[in-house]
Amino acid sequence: MNSIIFLIQCSDQKGLVAGITGFFAERDYNILHCQQYTNVQDSAYFMRIKLEDDANLERDVIEQQFTSFAKELGLTWSVRYSDQPYRVALLVTRASHCPYDLLLRELEGELRCEIPLIIGNHNDLASMAKQFDKPFYHLPITKQTKLQQESQIKALLTEYNIDLVVMARYMQILSEQFVTEYAGRVINIHHGFLPAFQGAKPYHQAYDRGVKIIGATSHYATADLDEGPIIEQDVERVMHDNNPEDLVMIGKDIERLVLARAVKAHIEHRIIISGRRTIVFSEGV
Repeated sequence: MNSIIFLIQCSDQKGLVAGITGFFAERDYNILHCQQYTNVQDSAYFMRIKLEDDANLERDVIEQQFTSFAKELGLTWSVRYSDQPYRVALLVTRASHCPYDLLLRELEGELRCEIPLIIGNHNDLASMAKQFDKPFYHLPITKQTKLQQESQIKALLTEYNIDLVVMARYMQILSEQFVTEYAGRVINIHHGFLPAFQGAKPYHQAYDRGVKIIGATSHYATADLDEGPIIEQDVERVMHDNNPEDLVMIGKDIERLVLARAVKAHIEHRIIISGRRTIVFSEGV
């Protein structure tokens, strides 16, 4: 069964649930699920509403009508159709654990998306791409060629009609121009529990501080390094006798899981960005 998912946010006001659900009911749409959240502190309202896509109206018609309705209530919204799977590009460097995990989840149907290409600034993972029958583009980068290399990346993203870019341990800092152009469409995995241990070698930083848990964080990429809205995090307990190499190995499993959860939430249209925060609605609906 195909579905339509609307994500809606606005200032909190009376009658929102009745008004929005009534709009769809009047057009004979079956509401499969509705989740909502009110941020009382900021007087902000958020909704995810899932409808049965039984073609009562053409898609451009329902969007035009909802645009007019949304203007009256001051709604900001987006819509996604389940029969249009996200097209996801992977940016990689040398580490294989995160991209390999995502490719395997796509292959097994756990991630309902299409990964049509892999882009690497090193050639190390070309064999991994070949294993999954994916085209691999080797685009080396230096300080002098950074903007040129990013221009090549953007050309490929356009050519392959990419909806989401995943930095699957892509150990490069994207330019402000790039992340601004693709705002809300670039997900990064940081091998540390943000906001602690930002930047390089977070596991070594954690070891130096003698922490008892380590973690990983998936967030949207912004111009400020490791400061983007956080989507997903997880942790694992460690011991005093774990050395930095142990922490790296333990951390790899956390990174795989955290990144997969974040990508899944995005492609299921469950995330609303609100300033520096994210609203992530429940999985499985």
